[in-house]
Amino acid sequence: MHGGGSRPRGRPVSPRPRADCTADRAGGLTFDVRLADQRAEEVRDAALLLRRRGGDDEHGDTVRLPLTPVAAEGPLRAALPSTMSLPEGRWDASLLLGEAEPRRLLPGVHDLRSLVDRTPRSGRTWLGVRIPYATKYGNLTVRSWLRWPHAEAGELRVEDDGMELSGRLYGARLSPTARLEAHPRCARAAADGDVVAVPLASAQERGQEDGQGHEDADGAAFTAALPYAPLTRHPVWDLWLRPSAEACAVRIARILDDVPDKKRIFTYPPRDVTVTDGADGTDGAGEPRTYALRPYYTLDNDLAVRAVASVAVPEEGEEAV
Repeated sequence: MHGGGSRPRGRPVSPRPRADCTADRAGGLTFDVRLADQRAEEVRDAALLLRRRGGDDEHGDTVRLPLTPVAAEGPLRAALPSTMSLPEGRWDASLLLGEAEPRRLLPGVHDLRSLVDRTPRSGRTWLGVRIPYATKYGNLTVRSWLRWPHAEAGELRVEDDGMELSGRLYGARLSPTARLEAHPRCARAAADGDVVAVPLASAQERGQEDGQGHEDADGAAFTAALPYAPLTRHPVWDLWLRPSAEACAVRIARILDDVPDKKRIFTYPPRDVTVTDGADGTDGAGEPRTYALRPYYTLDNDLAVRAVASVAVPEEGEEAV
């Protein structure tokens, strides 16, 4: 007879499975799942499930990848080919065996070397980026991006009164009217067309001999200097690249590497900018106001700039209001 706190005898609970991930330069992923003491009928129907957070099965937010044995004693392997379109988002990975409920996979050994300084292939019509990573709870998740054209952020230099950004545009050509644009994240301001736009540096200014807009296997290089003073009008600005006056703007992001979360890795120092005469959009004309501006990467690895008004500290003898 079992005591109240004892567990009935039966098949022991197997340890949570892990998946090793290998990435290729085209954007595909291979998952190798090693199981311990699983029955043949369970292995025969095994599958790796990817479920997009916040989605549902009716809208294609679950992807089922069959798992097949690599060898007699080897792991089970599933492939997410680069030709399969995976919508943007975070896809949680689980193991499905037989009739059992899916079990969240743990991350194993990841080989993501091919993602470092990745260059999209020419002639494609869309760009898929997938980076596997461990969540804060230790589970395996795949971060996916789906874009085209794509503006990849490169070197970012913070100056005293602004920033200089270099990068490459894939999937479109840069024209003489190309420009870097900062769009306020505030919906009302964006609807009013409150956009800060600056022209791109010429090839001569960048120290190159080829003309502006030349696109080769490595994309079209661009550089632009964005002043901070006009960005004091709103707290958050998203950065875009417009290839020409007639073209749609392309979101600037940094996704062509093996780092899934740039926000914690790539950090930049703030710079104080003082504006007067209501240049920040306030009614305090003539009164100087200081803002701390800092570029940063969002949770989606898109590039943005944040402006925070500095709180004035009353001097001795002044009354704080």
